[in-house]
Amino acid sequence: MSALQFPPGFRWGTATSSFQIEGAAELRGDSIWDEFCRVPGAIADGSDGRIAVDHYHRYAEDVALMASLGMDTYRFSVSWPRVLRPDGSADPAGMGFYDALVDALCAAGVRPWLTLYHWDLPAWLPGGWTNRATADAFADYALQMHAVLGDRVRVWTTLNEPWCASFLSYAGGQHAPGHTDAAEAFSATHHLLLGHGLAVRALREVDPGATLGLTLNFTPAYPAGHDDPADADVVRRVDGTAHRIFTDAVFRGAYPADVIADAGAAWPSDLVRDGDLELIATPIDVLGVNYYTSQLLRAGEPSGQPSPHPTAPDAVVVDRPWLDRTDMGWEVTPDAFRDLLIGLHRDYTGPAGIPLAITENGCAIDDPDPASGPIDDQQRIDYLRGHLRAVHEAIAAGAAIDTYLVWSLIDNFEWAFGYTKRFGLVAVDGELNRLPKASAGWYAELIRTGTLCLPEQV
Repeated sequence: MSALQFPPGFRWGTATSSFQIEGAAELRGDSIWDEFCRVPGAIADGSDGRIAVDHYHRYAEDVALMASLGMDTYRFSVSWPRVLRPDGSADPAGMGFYDALVDALCAAGVRPWLTLYHWDLPAWLPGGWTNRATADAFADYALQMHAVLGDRVRVWTTLNEPWCASFLSYAGGQHAPGHTDAAEAFSATHHLLLGHGLAVRALREVDPGATLGLTLNFTPAYPAGHDDPADADVVRRVDGTAHRIFTDAVFRGAYPADVIADAGAAWPSDLVRDGDLELIATPIDVLGVNYYTSQLLRAGEPSGQPSPHPTAPDAVVVDRPWLDRTDMGWEVTPDAFRDLLIGLHRDYTGPAGIPLAITENGCAIDDPDPASGPIDDQQRIDYLRGHLRAVHEAIAAGAAIDTYLVWSLIDNFEWAFGYTKRFGLVAVDGELNRLPKASAGWYAELIRTGTLCLPEQV
């Protein structure tokens, strides 16, 4: 075995989201995901988030579990319809839940990292993210959360994966609210980013010392034909709506001109108002990176099905059969992760003088039923080991990275896949007992030593 040592002070932890784990749906208002779960066929197994893994009632047990594994950071999200009522007033019980959760984390020595939006938008907001007013409502919600938790929560993420909340949700139709309209997707993108900018500005005014950022998901794409201009162009178009529309707006204060040109009539002419882009580019303190896989693409014929890449309906994913795959069907490509991190530091975060944080990285494995005994999930360990090697190599190449959060703490509701995909370090049985897998012990030892042990290459 060879060993890689992570820098002193490097942060280790895990991440979850409210709708995926909390349950207790009867104690909050409806979100767009509650509504989406009621659409026949929308969720693979017909399930929903009403109970999830009952974190709402078992949070103390889950915090103790994190502490027992040595984690020093927990990134969780707040359910907007749990803490606010339709009239905008605070729900004392909902606020009380997060107040108690944060107290438990602090008592256990686990840093709370709060994500304001991980997709469970209140169902009562008219038009959702296609409505500009939702951006203003989001900033008000951020201030209300800070008033309750800001004395203890010092790291705030505004949005998690706005690509999923815009293009996957309003163009591709795979996520709530399940729409398939390119113009809506571009409107949702702008209003999500506007909400981010408004929230960062508002939080900065009331708490100049807070660490503020957002999390973007990245799936690097490469052309199948190295010298094929059509393949290169389809990669450019996918990269435009998947990545650059967000990174360029946040770090450069402008939407990429080629994305707007590619969008054509789908780009609403009155979408961007004076001052919007300055707000969106309000400086942040950290960029969260979510990474799972990469893709090889070629230009083909549009399938006629709704695409989450409205400017690239002709994008065709090319399989790479020599690569390992996770249970999501995603190819395992840690070298692409390393290259992504180096590129983000070079092009965006390094010049801005801010660090990157790995806010999600992990894999779904077809784990056996926990009733059959302890789960020896070596495939997950191999995935994490390879991707942590990539993080270490990016740091060695000069990328400023200070945090790694594995997705996820516990098996949970995996959105449109329901409970059919398992990402957790911890399994859950039919009685909702928490059962750590082999990967949990492996991760605990990595945290304890800060040393990543790699098998010698044969």
